Amino acid sequence: MRAPLSWLRELVQLPADITTTQIADRWTRAGLNVERIESTDGDVSGPVVIGRVLSLVEEPQKNGKTIRWCRVDVGPQFNEPATADEPAGRGIVCGASNFKVGDHVVVALPGAVLPGDFAIAARKTYGHVSDGMICAEDELGLGSDHAGIMVLPEVLDGRPLVLGDDALDVLKARDEVIEADITPDTGYCLSMRGLARETAQAFGVGFTDPYSSPVPPETSSGHPVLVDDPSGCSLFTATAVTGIDPHRPSPSWLVRRLEASGMRSISLVVDITNYVMLESGQPLHAYDGDSLQGAIVVRRAREGETLTTLDDVTRDLRVGDDLLICDDSGPIGLAGVMGGATTEVTASTTTVVLEAATFDAVTIARAFRAHKLPSEASKRFERGVDPALAWAAGQRAAALMAELAGGTVSAAATIVGGPRAMPAQRISADLPATILGADIGHDEVMEVLRASGCEVEVIGSELRVVPPTWRGDLVDPYDYVEEVGRKVGFERIGSVLPVATSGRGLTSGQRGRRTVGRAAADAGFVELITLPFVSDDELTRLGLPEGDPRLSAVKLQNPLSDAQPYLRTSLLGGLMTAVGRNTSRGQDDLALFEIGSVFHQRGDAVAAPMPSVSARPSEDDIAALDAALPDQPRMLAAIVTGQWRAAGWRGPAVPADWTHVAALAEAVAASVGLRLVRRNTEHAPWHPGRCAELLVGGAVIGHVGELHPEVARAWGLPERPAALELDLDALLAAAPGPGEVAPLRTAMVAKEDVALIVDESVASSDVRDALVEGAGDLLDSVRLFDVYRSEQVGQGKKSLAFALKLRGAATLTDAEAAEARERAVAVAVERFGAVHRA
Repeated sequence: MRAPLSWLRELVQLPADITTTQIADRWTRAGLNVERIESTDGDVSGPVVIGRVLSLVEEPQKNGKTIRWCRVDVGPQFNEPATADEPAGRGIVCGASNFKVGDHVVVALPGAVLPGDFAIAARKTYGHVSDGMICAEDELGLGSDHAGIMVLPEVLDGRPLVLGDDALDVLKARDEVIEADITPDTGYCLSMRGLARETAQAFGVGFTDPYSSPVPPETSSGHPVLVDDPSGCSLFTATAVTGIDPHRPSPSWLVRRLEASGMRSISLVVDITNYVMLESGQPLHAYDGDSLQGAIVVRRAREGETLTTLDDVTRDLRVGDDLLICDDSGPIGLAGVMGGATTEVTASTTTVVLEAATFDAVTIARAFRAHKLPSEASKRFERGVDPALAWAAGQRAAALMAELAGGTVSAAATIVGGPRAMPAQRISADLPATILGADIGHDEVMEVLRASGCEVEVIGSELRVVPPTWRGDLVDPYDYVEEVGRKVGFERIGSVLPVATSGRGLTSGQRGRRTVGRAAADAGFVELITLPFVSDDELTRLGLPEGDPRLSAVKLQNPLSDAQPYLRTSLLGGLMTAVGRNTSRGQDDLALFEIGSVFHQRGDAVAAPMPSVSARPSEDDIAALDAALPDQPRMLAAIVTGQWRAAGWRGPAVPADWTHVAALAEAVAASVGLRLVRRNTEHAPWHPGRCAELLVGGAVIGHVGELHPEVARAWGLPERPAALELDLDALLAAAPGPGEVAPLRTAMVAKEDVALIVDESVASSDVRDALVEGAGDLLDSVRLFDVYRSEQVGQGKKSLAFALKLRGAATLTDAEAAEARERAVAVAVERFGAVHRA
């Protein structure tokens, strides 16, 4: 909403020393989002005055152009003295031809600066010294018309023009405009009336409501009206204005005010309806009275009906949904949105029937969205128009048509329906102070609410409050608390941190997730957060086999995008999308990870209930909602592509491969006190033979390895990307608790190496587990450091070399260390037929 300050000051008794910046600041404090302050004078400075053409001589030029050498009277204070040949005035060269001797014009004198930093000076041109410039509308930044210079009437807005007066002041073009973004709950501020009331309350000054006339009782003495749908139209008023002069132009003050408010001038009748809408907030529509056929009917659309709206588009109407204005010929307007072409006011209209009505906000909102037809009217109806405003606004517009267009307002009018009674609410007088945490007394609460237009009655310790008709947003006690908070100023609401309750800080799960995240970052990976929504195509590109549970994705009924209606069942899709986006921009060397939830269908899932919003859901309601939710385990996923380390002085480049994501898996497990076991497996979307499953305590919690080449191509990834995905919840559930940490042993460590020959099919991790079991409590750590195959070892055999570190309560003797080593080897021999290489 754009609010010219000159208009605002007409409605509010503001002291002259109150600046535009101060007004904008008070609006902001009251919750209105001020976006900018603009000047309407087009950045014009210096002398731009009213002048009158005394003489002109047309002089053809060699280039075919004809210029006019003019003598212009610009007022005694600016005129050059008279000479024997010329009267007092200024000599000006002008190329326009739409003016004559005696016309009043706008003259920019030397020293003036016009929009575009165009400085005016006396210049020699076409054989004359041009001592100024006769201006066109666009040259002053007052519009876009450049067909000719501005020619003014001798009397403008009831005042004779005075030569030498400031032209921008005379044209009411020198103004400031505050533009504010009006939120849906303050729709009453989409009007000068609403903004003026807020301004008056903010500064504690007077405000007289020009639209306070109550709606009279129903009457049918004017143009006949029938409302078939009272739920869609609670009030309809029709006022006729006859004898309008269709040739009268809109006065300059009206045009300037509309333009400053962001609307263009169309015709006098339409300009008046737009002016009243901007001033009051009530949309109006003017019908050509001679084009109406029979009674006006307000009803819903019927089968097969169409309407050609004012933008010359023929629209198919929605049966039972669209609210229409009709006459005997059929639909003549889409209620609250746009009128029809058949009853449009034209240049020959002499009789107007003015519609001022109250339409249902939801009906109008659905209509303009369905027809993709937003308008100034629908924007206001959608946010709620004062239901008691229609009559006063219609009478104001009719009076202006009588004054400016020479019309006669019919004494007969039609009123169908009326404003609804506003709901009373009882609130504790202490409630605003209690909720806001500020020292706000009862008297101040009542003063604020009364200034907002509310009726306030004291009943003991409570207040009975009835909101004004234009405040449909005040419906419960906490709406009044918010109103008081806005008006007294949010700066009075102190910033007090609540006292933390006693506890142990973060839960073990929170600590575990933070630990894992830090470990992943320390391992050289960058964390991402991707959206959880996926498409059919993304599920297909994962290359999952038929029947894989990850293909059974949860579908949303109201997705943010129809292209992605499912919830993800794997984090890998989001990471691969991120890789594709980065590589398309030339970034191939990536090490990314994400921690987030995935969503799995539950076999026993039921439809979610819809609890009432009138009260808190019961425990049964909450349990039913929980039962309808999918399983949502937290996962950790990572992916690497390109080079892990670029080539440099330290050596050649190191390609990123499966070892880096496997190392990440071991690092995050170690950070919470666990050791992972890897075992070969096949699992999409990983490459068969290059995939390992990750186990903790014998349970599979994830997979790691190189992605399948077809999956990489489908996602547009670089060659041989490697990825990890593991169940973070399962990992943290298996992690030892605070009391399970083994005590530190300070004795010297004893080192023993063991080399065992086993069958090729025996996993090294299984041999390691056998050594751990055999060594017992003395084993501090065990590490595989060599795998050896040769003819000496034997066909189908391999040699595994492990480094054992042994530590006891006291320093171990050589015999004790050797005994522990032999026990470890014995278990491996027994379990796998291993041969100990001495």
